Amino acid sequence: MAIKVFSLASISAFGYSPTGKYNALNPGRINNPLWSFVTLRTVVVTFKSSGSWVCPTGVTEVEYLVVAGGGGGGAGQTGAWAGGGGGGGAGGFRTGTGFAVTAGNAYTITVGAGGNGGSSAQSGTSGSNSAFSTITSAGGGGGGGSNNASGKNGGSGGGGHGTEPQSNPGGSGNTPSVSPSQGNNGGSGSNSSPNYGGGGGGGAAAVGANGTTTSGGNGGEGTSSSISGSSVTYAGGGGGGTFSGGTAGVGGTGGGAGSTSSSPSTAGTANRGGGGGGAGTTAPNTVGNGGAGGSGIVILKYSMSSTGVQVFNSTAEWICPTGVTSIDYLVVAGGGGGGGHYGGGGGAGGMITATNVAVTPGTSYTITVGAGGAQAKGYGGTTYYSGSNSAIVTVSANAVGGGYGGGRGGQNAVSGGSGGGGGGGINPAAAPGTPGQGNAGSPGSENGAGSIGGGGGGAGGAGSNSPAQGTGGTGLASSISGTSVTYAGGGGGGTQSGTAGSGGSGGGGAGATNTANGTNGGTNTGGGGGGAGQSESNSYSGAGGSGVVIIKMN
Repeated sequence: MAIKVFSLASISAFGYSPTGKYNALNPGRINNPLWSFVTLRTVVVTFKSSGSWVCPTGVTEVEYLVVAGGGGGGAGQTGAWAGGGGGGGAGGFRTGTGFAVTAGNAYTITVGAGGNGGSSAQSGTSGSNSAFSTITSAGGGGGGGSNNASGKNGGSGGGGHGTEPQSNPGGSGNTPSVSPSQGNNGGSGSNSSPNYGGGGGGGAAAVGANGTTTSGGNGGEGTSSSISGSSVTYAGGGGGGTFSGGTAGVGGTGGGAGSTSSSPSTAGTANRGGGGGGAGTTAPNTVGNGGAGGSGIVILKYSMSSTGVQVFNSTAEWICPTGVTSIDYLVVAGGGGGGGHYGGGGGAGGMITATNVAVTPGTSYTITVGAGGAQAKGYGGTTYYSGSNSAIVTVSANAVGGGYGGGRGGQNAVSGGSGGGGGGGINPAAAPGTPGQGNAGSPGSENGAGSIGGGGGGAGGAGSNSPAQGTGGTGLASSISGTSVTYAGGGGGGTQSGTAGSGGSGGGGAGATNTANGTNGGTNTGGGGGGAGQSESNSYSGAGGSGVVIIKMN
């Protein structure tokens, strides 16, 4: 009898993950539970702002694209150094596959801002770096524009300022040096009349062109990537400007165009890492401003189980994989900050859950993770801070930020996902929560021992206020991540003396006594911040905890 044998590699190619032995004597049968079949889906997550990425279970490697912020274009100049500004260099462009990651680890994501365009005859500022884990792309170099300035070095170099009596070189690209190269050099500015064109900024795929007597140099072309599922070109250099007429340089794809007059140059495209256009000038003495560089972007692509769980600790965009038609979700908003001066506890961020929610493969869903409300200080008139909303925008899953706690002689508590606790003494009123997302805070009070802030509301219960302390409302547990975790506890109230209120389970921060500070709500729990103690000037409340969004694919 012939024995049919399959290799692990051949089976894995079908998207199945072995956990035991194959039954070679019966090819149509798997010895349960020695084998399990796991269908894999390709997931793409895009970050347009800084945050973190939590590696899902089962993911061991990723493909990445990291593009830094583009450099700002240089300003034009009149007088003895008359000429067009250099175009900003594109942000560094780095991409790769097979980057090893560890499930459960949170990896820092940095998305670099574009540099400001130069003004008042100044060079543009360089863009900021973008990074994922150990992969860093350098910000694009600013375009020259200051008294005969060269372009600045960067991921791609900025173009040199056009002026007499000398030609100003462009900045160096691929600085610092990495392999493969992350960018190219900027072009030189022209030193010849009549229009003294500024050099074009370097791009990811090509150097910036040199400026000429009558035109600004074109920005270097960018590089295309299909990591998102569509071909998009990133990191084009900015075009150079000219003095009093001529032809402005065109930006590489995503880079801004230069200007031939004192009109503003074009900015680089947001989240493409393009350089800003170099400025022009109008004789005899009207100077234009350079265009700002475009912000960067970070995109990750990886395969995971079709029923896998993804945790979002920061704002991102998630492209629904092919074959996934519904999700379960947990959305928790940022918790409210505690009140200052006998402060009430901050209300927890709103918490909502749902199962089998319809999604469309290939659609990009914006995931917003709300920040917690900031700390508050002191007595009377001080600004207090509620938490920010969290959401899965396209499916209308919107959790409301927690309300801030009240403070004696300061602000009244406000409503939110869960309401803030009332301040001790003068402003004792508590605030309500949002139905279906949270609960009310408890009122503040005053007894023989002094003023007591009320507890902030939690997702699982209202804040409370015994004669001695205001306790934050309890949170609610969820097992969507595979482990039971409690979220959205209310913050405890502050007090004049005695025992401050404890925070509710689920990240609620404890209140403070006397001159101490309230405790912050737990990070990525949506817990409310603890109320401040007695001191009018030295005691701060606790900040609310940031929110979280968790998606389980079905």
